Amino acid sequence: MTSADQQPVAPIRTRKLGHLVLMVRDLEASTRFYTEVMGLRVSDRIGDQMVFLRAGEDHHDLALSRIPDDAPDRDDLPRYTRPGLEHFSYYVESVEEMRRAVDVARQLGVTIERGIGQHGPGANWFLVFKDPDGNNVEIYTDMDQIPMDADHQPQTWERNLESFDRHRLAHFVVQPPAAVLAAKDGKKDTGKKD
Repeated sequence: MTSADQQPVAPIRTRKLGHLVLMVRDLEASTRFYTEVMGLRVSDRIGDQMVFLRAGEDHHDLALSRIPDDAPDRDDLPRYTRPGLEHFSYYVESVEEMRRAVDVARQLGVTIERGIGQHGPGANWFLVFKDPDGNNVEIYTDMDQIPMDADHQPQTWERNLESFDRHRLAHFVVQPPAAVLAAKDGKKDTGKKD
């Protein structure tokens, strides 16, 4: 991905595969499956839109995101209106490595989709790229830890900008998606197209 006149750039220093986010039709049915069948525990929620689940001590290793009710049933991964993977993530050791990753992506012509930001639930910093096939690949760091023996009570976050990014896009290195900008401006995002 480098041209002959560019110096080779060191790749992002990923340390482990982290979490997955799945788009689901029925959030509560999927939550029951992953808790009652797979034995995961609920860490937090965002309204009736997302559930964050964990098997270990990371705040989440699986998140479920509800597909909007009015979404057509088409194979259109970029709009996330069908069940399946929204993104998967890799852990990096610091926000500084995440900032370096921005430079790596730009030097190699990789599309940055969203970030740098810090989610509300889990408090993890995030940066999302597009791979050559259009998949969302996230790097993250500093996720909340919940000890296995903790008496953790899940919190339900309001579906707003702060649940998406605690810093209200102050650290973003790309233009945020339209729905996120609407939330920043205080407009209600219904998820419906005009």
